Amino acid sequence: MTNDNQTPDDVDATEVDATEAPETPEIVAAMAADAIAGASTEESVQPKSAPDDRAQRGPFDVSEVTGVRPYIDLGGVKILPRADLHLRLEVEEASKRVVAVGLEYHGTTLQVQPFAAPRSAGLWHDIREQILEQLRKQGAKAKPSNGPFGPEIFAEIPVNQDGKQGLRLARFVGVDGPRWFLRGVIAGPGATDADAAKEVEELFRSIVVVRGTSPMPPRDLIPLTMPASASAAAQRPAASA
Repeated sequence: MTNDNQTPDDVDATEVDATEAPETPEIVAAMAADAIAGASTEESVQPKSAPDDRAQRGPFDVSEVTGVRPYIDLGGVKILPRADLHLRLEVEEASKRVVAVGLEYHGTTLQVQPFAAPRSAGLWHDIREQILEQLRKQGAKAKPSNGPFGPEIFAEIPVNQDGKQGLRLARFVGVDGPRWFLRGVIAGPGATDADAAKEVEELFRSIVVVRGTSPMPPRDLIPLTMPASASAAAQRPAASA
């Protein structure tokens, strides 16, 4: 189960805003969002993809978390605060809807989105193939790989930063849970460095998904909300697809 060593000081130390994202791979996130939304009519019935110990080590369903804990409540997900964690919400400019949660921890960024999923079938196998295809169409070098959450994608994505061409390295991870799918994009040191990867993987595992009881079509984004403590904060527009 989750770690009970969090304290009120960790809650205070977790920065919550939406004003900057120096390392968040916006173009990468847009590609992933397109892939998740794009081919629902053609998806095949696939098994769920998740670690065998998901229910014990996460990512968690809200029904699997017991006790009173100082989570940051973002609607569709709950984030366990910790020192040095910077949390940013990405907002769709036209609708002002929160569409993703960005987490920065020790130089690594993790962008997460929760989606509705079928009760018995998984989404990650189909979505992974669609992300691979879209990345390659955009000129990225992308290949399937395996990690602690199961199948994932490692990508080298061409970017133009300050007029200079470069590469952004990213990992795409996904976990199928009970009636939900959680997608993560890891960039920065956690994409390649073993120690940084362990830190961000533990952060991903600590996330709690709140699917809710309302009927939702598979691949619909589970609604995300601003935390009460930051409801008046300025919000940074999300990248358009």
